[in-house]
Amino acid sequence: MNKRIDLKFWLGIGISVFFMLLLFRKIDFRQLVSALRTVDYRYIVLAVAFTFISYFLRAVRWRYLLISEKTIPLSSLYPATIIGYMANNLLPARLGEFVRAYTLAKREQLETPSVFASLVIDRLFDGFTVLVMLLITLFTVRLPAGMEDAATALKAGGMAMFLLYCGILVFLYLLKRQTQRTLSTVGFLLKPFPKSFSERIIPMLGSFIGGIRLSLRGSHLAIIVITSILIWTFAVLPLDMTLRSFGINLPITASMFIMVLLVFAVMVPASPGFIGTYHYACFKGLSVFGIPETTSVSIALVIHGTAFFPVIIAGFYHLWSNKISFSDIQRTENIR
Repeated sequence: MNKRIDLKFWLGIGISVFFMLLLFRKIDFRQLVSALRTVDYRYIVLAVAFTFISYFLRAVRWRYLLISEKTIPLSSLYPATIIGYMANNLLPARLGEFVRAYTLAKREQLETPSVFASLVIDRLFDGFTVLVMLLITLFTVRLPAGMEDAATALKAGGMAMFLLYCGILVFLYLLKRQTQRTLSTVGFLLKPFPKSFSERIIPMLGSFIGGIRLSLRGSHLAIIVITSILIWTFAVLPLDMTLRSFGINLPITASMFIMVLLVFAVMVPASPGFIGTYHYACFKGLSVFGIPETTSVSIALVIHGTAFFPVIIAGFYHLWSNKISFSDIQRTENIR
């Protein structure tokens, strides 16, 4: 790895250590072990199953994001998805997205940049769906007394981000449908900036949109939207199942609220696997609902474990079955 990646890696390690220290500084470890012993593992099995259903739905959505490029079987898309998420858990700098694109491109003889462009759109749909979920939770979840200002700020921020994503989607639609006119408009808007900046941005946008061949057929777009909703439904259900495994029954909107916090948490630089930031965000989200600290930490550990270890095992299986070595996916740093 180069020095830039080393710096990001060690920064992530430091951030993870900081949040883990925050998490455990007041925890009684005997109570923590006791809480973990009370878990009903039947719910954990369901949580893991729902997690993999979410990954399968991601593969289905990816199929329709790439359908204009090539009709790709799920037997190729699903393993690449699992391998990518495994890599996100094990490698720094979110290299899993590059690994995912590289794995599918290699198997289906596609151009890696085009496959990666589809993942940019994939993430936009994720962001849009999460923001809808954020708005639902902020207007339905009752936060404790004293958090009114925070709730108002979150609502305003959520609405602003929602409008921003709508703007991005409209911009990408125009860029795809009226490329030259949109690029000319962008060039006009960039006139106040240095010419060198405009000369970099315009070709970059043209190259990016050229790699995207998103089908605009109504049925295909409908499937993409429906699978986006289902992906996050089956991503939230494992949180609800884990809460139930500890004997805690909260409305599903509580799990949605925690999921939104987790999504924001994984955006923070951290060690591979989002250790520390993930746990602390989960802990703080659970605390909002009055769950005791030790129980909250226990739940955070279990939620992370069910999302972390099964996908790693499945990822290594798909590496083996597709005859890909782990050293191969580590080298995808060079395709960025």
